[in-house]
Amino acid sequence: DAGYDLSGLLPRLQQRWQQAPQAAADTAPLAPTQRYDVLVVGGGAAGCAVTASLLRRNPQLRIALIEPREQHYYQPGWTLVGAGVFDRAQTERPMARCIPHGAQWLHAAVAGFEPEQQRVVLEDGNRVGYRALIVCPGLTLDWDGIDGLRQTLGKHGVTSNYQFELAPYTWQLVQNLRRGRALFTQPPMPIKCAGAPQKAMYLSCDWWQKQGVLKDIEVEFCSAGGVLFGVADFVPPLMQYVERYGARLNFNHTLTAVDGPGHKAWFRQVDAEGKASVVEKDFDFLHVVPPQRAPEFIRQSPLANADGWLEADHETLRHPRFGNIFSLGDVCAAPNAKTAAAVRKQAPVVAENVLAVLAGRGPRALYDGYGSCPLTVERGKVVLAEFGYGGKLLPTFPLDPTVPRRLAWELKVKLMPRIYFDLMLRGHEWLAAPKRLPHDPVPVDAPAACNFEQEKGK
Repeated sequence: DAGYDLSGLLPRLQQRWQQAPQAAADTAPLAPTQRYDVLVVGGGAAGCAVTASLLRRNPQLRIALIEPREQHYYQPGWTLVGAGVFDRAQTERPMARCIPHGAQWLHAAVAGFEPEQQRVVLEDGNRVGYRALIVCPGLTLDWDGIDGLRQTLGKHGVTSNYQFELAPYTWQLVQNLRRGRALFTQPPMPIKCAGAPQKAMYLSCDWWQKQGVLKDIEVEFCSAGGVLFGVADFVPPLMQYVERYGARLNFNHTLTAVDGPGHKAWFRQVDAEGKASVVEKDFDFLHVVPPQRAPEFIRQSPLANADGWLEADHETLRHPRFGNIFSLGDVCAAPNAKTAAAVRKQAPVVAENVLAVLAGRGPRALYDGYGSCPLTVERGKVVLAEFGYGGKLLPTFPLDPTVPRRLAWELKVKLMPRIYFDLMLRGHEWLAAPKRLPHDPVPVDAPAACNFEQEKGK
């Protein structure tokens, strides 16, 4: 009556209202379905990089990339924004400039998946079909997972480098703090860039030390985990900086609530016997890293595992139950570090394996779990932690990776943003060639191997 056609939304509305049987929803009228060779969900680092890698291998592919946001962010740079090294504008570009040339940008959000029909459901109810699907929407920062946090973010000394708008506030707080208690938190794993919580601490302490005020600041690192860093080889050099800055390590401390105006924070502490208690801490400066999880439309989909992340074989990154669906980036359930460096190695693997499946063959490119965490331990020096599955060290350069180096700082500050925007997002796979099986596996019977021309004919 109001002049809007809601027929595409009818199945979802009926399910939500629970006023009609599921059979009625299944037979509701649907909008015409567009179909593509490859459909990519997510226009972040993973989505743009894998799309560009595909198009460099086969420019004739019909690819659509679904992404609702207008802006694209270089998130690894936000730690440096919070330390006064980068300007926030250096980490942002319009999404239109980042979508690879040759791909169609569907400016929309995804609501669900219909893998048996090879379709993705958009929030407006429309369906988009595919021969192969790549799912990489990133993860969700759960700011509401900590009581009182959302109401006090960006004021009362509470900040986070995990949000574009707040990183400059971190730098403002660091410059203004002269005495008191500074708390840095880390939530339970998995999180994106597991080293970022402590990188904020190191760079802040380095500044306070150079200003001669660190002796008057009580620094504490409160981590939900039981170790400083997940790869044991890098713990000794990091501990040298913890001691240098006089920081106190509080392991098995999970931030649960914040009172910004009262400058108080509460943590759930678990002792060696597994007994939990609540610890209250005052603060003058609080850098928070929120708990993180897969987006809701992933968690509630048939593609998710029991923990809500998108299922994937750890080597081929293919879904174990749907042979024409792949994932990479932060949403992927593979047990690798969730970093942009991991995406740089994952994108060629997924691109080659998607093309193999489209051709009716099995995947042969393998991902070794590579991830990199440039640990900025002070201004001018970085411990370049590069590792794969099981904590295996995978250094790019023939140097001891546990030694803090100025060369690694130059790489992170001067080269990595350009490598990210101008190379990785454009399909230039610098030092990223995937390992491959020696021979093509036996062809698999996957839905994506159907004849697309016959599909279009129908």
